[in-house]
Amino acid sequence: MNQALSAPRSEVAETAPKIVSFNIPLDKVGEVIGPKGKVINTIQQETGADIAVSDDGAVGIITIGSPDSAKVEDARSRILAIVDPPTAEVGETYEGRVVSITKFGAFVNILPGRDGLVHISKLGRGKRINNVEDVLQLGDAIKVRVDDIDDKGKVSLTPLDENGEPYPVAEGSDDRGGRDRNDRGDRGDRGGRDRNDRGGRDRNDRNDRDSAKDSGDTISVSFEDEFEAELSSDLGDLGPESGGRRRHR
Repeated sequence: MNQALSAPRSEVAETAPKIVSFNIPLDKVGEVIGPKGKVINTIQQETGADIAVSDDGAVGIITIGSPDSAKVEDARSRILAIVDPPTAEVGETYEGRVVSITKFGAFVNILPGRDGLVHISKLGRGKRINNVEDVLQLGDAIKVRVDDIDDKGKVSLTPLDENGEPYPVAEGSDDRGGRDRNDRGDRGDRGGRDRNDRGGRDRNDRNDRDSAKDSGDTISVSFEDEFEAELSSDLGDLGPESGGRRRHR
């Protein structure tokens, strides 16, 4: 026996089935499994390895098995990247893949276990779009640049074109500005009509008064004559007139 195999081999043959088991933090089990098993199923499909996830109440237990040791190592590295994801660097460029679409943008996976958001305003190549699906679909590959990472680790991304240049950002203020200008124009038209109407009425009134004066219909009344007539009505005859005016006695 010693002549055939005097000591255990340091490594199992490549063709031999291989099984590895390791522990992960309990709070990371959900991330490895993913919603409805999406993450773990994707890893199994892409690597070809069989993966089992369990826990003992204190830690998560991952067991990976496959006839191909390379597949086992691939699956293991992917799971460890989810447990302890690599850190994205601001300003770095990544070849990502769209993993989720929302009303406000698309989430792009740039590193194992690390997603970032491309806001919808950055996806229209300078034009405003209403739906992310107009330009991107789940699974699409996209080149992105990391613009910002906030205190909570949320990653903000900008898409890049074929030349590595960032897409221009759509300015929503253009539409609002256009509407504001039109509204102001409408208000200006209304104001012009009001002024013209008032001006027209004023001019017409003045013209009517002028016409009345020219026709002689309006009698010019002296204030003094009116005053003396009122006194005469109250006090009686005040005496003879002199020079067109009565003298008071």
